[in-house]
Amino acid sequence: MHKFAHILRLGIKELTSLRHDSVLLLFLFYAFTVAIYMPAAGSVIGVHNASVAFVDEDHSSLSRQLAQALQPPEFQAPTPLAYDQLDKVMDSGQYTFVITVPANFQADLLAGRQPSVQVNVDATAMSQAFMGAGYIGRIFQRELQTYSGQTDAANKAPALLTTRALFNTNLEGGWFLAVIQIVNNITILAIVLTGTALLREREHGTLDHLLVLPLTALEIMLAKIWSNMLVVVLCTWVSLEVVVKGLLGVPLAGSLSLFLFVTALYLFASTALGIFLATLARSTPQFGLLAIPVIIPMLLLSGGSTPLDSMPEWLQWVMQGSPSTHFVSLSAAILFRDAGVNVVWPELVGLAGIGLMFFAVALMRFRKTLTS
Repeated sequence: MHKFAHILRLGIKELTSLRHDSVLLLFLFYAFTVAIYMPAAGSVIGVHNASVAFVDEDHSSLSRQLAQALQPPEFQAPTPLAYDQLDKVMDSGQYTFVITVPANFQADLLAGRQPSVQVNVDATAMSQAFMGAGYIGRIFQRELQTYSGQTDAANKAPALLTTRALFNTNLEGGWFLAVIQIVNNITILAIVLTGTALLREREHGTLDHLLVLPLTALEIMLAKIWSNMLVVVLCTWVSLEVVVKGLLGVPLAGSLSLFLFVTALYLFASTALGIFLATLARSTPQFGLLAIPVIIPMLLLSGGSTPLDSMPEWLQWVMQGSPSTHFVSLSAAILFRDAGVNVVWPELVGLAGIGLMFFAVALMRFRKTLTS
């Protein structure tokens, strides 16, 4: 019981020191509010409000129908443009898409010929250019089939393709991005908070004071882990309720309590990693430089930014040893697909195993640092 009391009191000391650290408190507030809301609300992965100019040399009812088919929110209302202005507006980047309907387009179509519509794309707007060109092609194809009366023939085809999107029927990229931002911020804070807390003890000389007390390395390490874990879990819960569900309106279908438990399990692994890195560094700036090549691969290669299936097979196996890979998978399964423990238990076991391994290695290194 004395050991538990030591761990509790040391953790309260960590929380007290954090309460007086205004810079870290401000960073915590930013990481779980502004840093989540702005990317999720302002970053649009699909086509949204794309600028379009329309060069109509046919001046027919069909060309006007094609122009009217491009509607918000994907596209702005097409701006009429003279043909001799096409190169100028494309060079200036004024429009992402400039569509040209040639003369006699409707007459050629009715005569059975195959006239073409020219779509000029400003490829410097990469995300909108690639997907927007596909959108325009499908919209025009639908309008031309309707105009020529071929919709019935398409519906009578031997096989029809029906696409259904599960768990995110509107394909809102901001929903998933908000959760991934929380996952990324948890990773950064878990490593940075514990690492800087340990280095602050060493730089201020308070670690030497702890060593003269009847405390073990295990007690010091567990106190730092549970206190920082408590702070990050509470911030995560508030951020999910206020920012993600409240301000962004993301419909989280799964159990928040299960997700917070998984978050605590992930923090057990990542905070141990932060302590391990702090034992390798001699100062806080050195710890920051050491943490960068560790944090960046954990964020970019965990499956949140790029699917694991698109990575080389050897890299997929390597990333299975990272706790962030399992945390990203568990977060999506629990919050969006409403997966229960009976579904995600293999990932939970894997995350717990990685956490215990990280903790054991960090404890060995921390003991060696204290005795040297």
